[in-house]
Amino acid sequence: MPRPPLPIGTYGRITFSVSPSGNHIARASYRDADGVTRPVARTGSTQAIARNNLLTALRDRSTANGRSGLSAESLFKDAAVIWLAAIEEAADVGDVSPNTAQLYGLQLKNHVGPALGSLRLREVTTPRVDDFLRTVRTTRGVATAKTSRTVVSGVMGLAVRYGAVPVNPAREAARVRGVRPKAPRALTSNERVRWIMALEADTRAISKDLPDLTRWMLATGLRIGEALAVAWSDIDLEAGTVEVDWKLIRVNGESLRRVQRLKGGDDRTLPLPPFAIAMLERRRPHSTALGPVFPDSRGGWRDPSNTSRAFREARDAAGFSWVTSHVFRKTCATILDEAGLSARAIADQLGHARPSMTQDVYMARKALNPAAAAALEAAAGSMADA
Repeated sequence: MPRPPLPIGTYGRITFSVSPSGNHIARASYRDADGVTRPVARTGSTQAIARNNLLTALRDRSTANGRSGLSAESLFKDAAVIWLAAIEEAADVGDVSPNTAQLYGLQLKNHVGPALGSLRLREVTTPRVDDFLRTVRTTRGVATAKTSRTVVSGVMGLAVRYGAVPVNPAREAARVRGVRPKAPRALTSNERVRWIMALEADTRAISKDLPDLTRWMLATGLRIGEALAVAWSDIDLEAGTVEVDWKLIRVNGESLRRVQRLKGGDDRTLPLPPFAIAMLERRRPHSTALGPVFPDSRGGWRDPSNTSRAFREARDAAGFSWVTSHVFRKTCATILDEAGLSARAIADQLGHARPSMTQDVYMARKALNPAAAAALEAAAGSMADA
């Protein structure tokens, strides 16, 4: 039975000889990336030097045959540098949110890097990843553990694609599970009236333009960063529509940025209810022609974080301690659900690719459906007749 070939990127037994000039020669067979096994030899004044020279040549040969020099012996932190650079490049061209790239960088710096950075890629095993994630979950919480798992999986996935390791250990690691999330809560009809009345009676809330901004978010279901990124050029009052193409973010070390939304290809144009159109028509004469619909005090783009803080201050004064800007988005979804719209239609309104996301996270309604009981009763009757 023939001897099996060397695995690609490995070498066989090292042998030694002495040349006529007295130099020591170290030889080994190395199987290159093309599958061909070739002899490699190096010399030295001693056998040890010849051996070290050969090992250096074999290592360099492995690096030359690998992408970016990654191998099983590479450090996790070296692979992480390559992976994060790709993420940041994707953020620069709009394929990934700059906030996501920033978050991953912080996770690498603060949690993943200190724990795994000095390990060889072959040493990053599933048991080690499991232990790391359990520690992070205990000390830092579920959200940080989930993001850390994403980062580790991304780095090790790159190592797999570059041929440094055969499998991604993070994919086999146990899922990070947290406490069961609370059911989504939306403003009821009565609560919506009370909330707007409270804002209209609060001079500070009026100065922050919160009443109209609330109406806008209830009318569209937009995230706060999307709602504040709408310019008058995105509004068609005659058609009663808004194009949702942008969002506002703040990146560390930079000013507020208006960036294009990540989207699957189709433009997101939403119809506006009459009360939203009336509100916009009232505001239009007092606004800059091409500026933000909801500007800051200087007429520029308004910071979503500062606006969220203004909402928190208003809710405490109004006795709505549980209300956040995201509640308006959930309220919009629930209103549409109660009106009988399909999960797909509501997902399109909210900008979700998957209706399941809309149903699980944004629909607060738990209404009884008499039609379901009637269908079951009819089935039971037919079975009884059989």
